[in-house]
Amino acid sequence: MGDVAVGARSGRDEGEERPDDAEREAEDGGAEARPHRSFWKELPLLIGIALLLALLIKTFLVQAFSIPSDSMQNTLQRGDRVLVDKLTPWFGSEPERGEVVVFHDPASWLAGEPTPEPNFAQQVLSKIGLMPSADEKDLIKRTIAIGGDTVECKKGGPVVVNGKELDEPYIYPGNTPCDDMPFGPITVPKGKIWVMGDHRQNSQDSRYHMQDSTQGFVPVDKVVGRAVVVAWPVTRWATLPIPDTFDQPGIGNQTKATAMGLGAAGLAPVGLGPAALGLAGAVPAVMWRRRRLTSGTTGR
Repeated sequence: MGDVAVGARSGRDEGEERPDDAEREAEDGGAEARPHRSFWKELPLLIGIALLLALLIKTFLVQAFSIPSDSMQNTLQRGDRVLVDKLTPWFGSEPERGEVVVFHDPASWLAGEPTPEPNFAQQVLSKIGLMPSADEKDLIKRTIAIGGDTVECKKGGPVVVNGKELDEPYIYPGNTPCDDMPFGPITVPKGKIWVMGDHRQNSQDSRYHMQDSTQGFVPVDKVVGRAVVVAWPVTRWATLPIPDTFDQPGIGNQTKATAMGLGAAGLAPVGLGPAALGLAGAVPAVMWRRRRLTSGTTGR
């Protein structure tokens, strides 16, 4: 009987696989079936995700714009790159007094201005946020009054909003508030804003378009968003806050909207906000996918 017992034990050892052997072979087979993918094979996926996220960010969150003129000096200089918050308007927020806003040309304000024709590459790159907007039909000015406000400016005097005189330290040195084009009093219709450039004597703003179909007002639905950061050149990096003069008691009862997306925009590399944010979002996604592939290979 001892021989039989030994033979039976020997047959089990030689003819049958132990569970741990089967598991080991399964793991080895899995490793062969799912080899580790190199970074270069993952790169197209990384680029694709980054471009998609950049397009979404440019469309809904933040977009870079180039300053083409001197009308907002010295707050903005020709050639500056600003990042514009496009998220807040999606939540129903409207421009507030003092905000620097980018808006689509409301009534041929730019008629006669030369419009450069971007090449195909520039058009593609601007659409995904890798270059500032190539759309030269956008303008940038400061919001002075909003719907329901009464605004005026007499020659030799300051701009007055709802009976409150504005102290405007942002006006270009040597300029007057409105001596070149006095106006008012004017009541801004609901859904419209009154805009003026900081370089008052070099800005074709609301004052110069009072005979147009919009009477100088900019419809709120033409506003692209609020400029929140000067991102380029690096020597001029700065935020664009609302000046204190618009906070004085009695000027209005509207509550300022929080500039959502300001933190992200402030951290974005100059002129490449959407692209950089897209890449930042794509890297974790690809790394997560690589970890899953690695986890599937090791069986852990």
